[in-house]
Amino acid sequence: MEGSAEEELERRSKFLSSLIQKKKAIEQEDQHDYPNVRVRASDMPLALQNRAFRCARDHLDSMPSKLDSKRLALALKKEFDSSYGPAWHCIVGTSFGSYVTHSIGGFLYFSIDKVYILLFKTAVEPLEQS
Repeated sequence: MEGSAEEELERRSKFLSSLIQKKKAIEQEDQHDYPNVRVRASDMPLALQNRAFRCARDHLDSMPSKLDSKRLALALKKEFDSSYGPAWHCIVGTSFGSYVTHSIGGFLYFSIDKVYILLFKTAVEPLEQS
């Protein structure tokens, strides 16, 4: 009995390892579409991540030589507010610290080239009228 339990544990361990490897392979494939993008932390569906990468890349490419972090942050915020509803927040820079609370499925911290981007959503509650 003990041998079969160990075999079952080994079988399950191999199965879980293969799932993890497949997930990593898929994530790497998705990032090949966006060169120099590195996800640092995420709680966001891949489709939204890809939209953020594309929007950031397009705006970075359209900028003259110097990074305009405010312009990029505003563009990402407006894009996500209009597509996915309020309230999105965006921080862009080459060096910053943060500690934020976000809605489930609404957090992405990534870098493109040497620019770091934090994009997150918070819940919006209507004010009570007194």
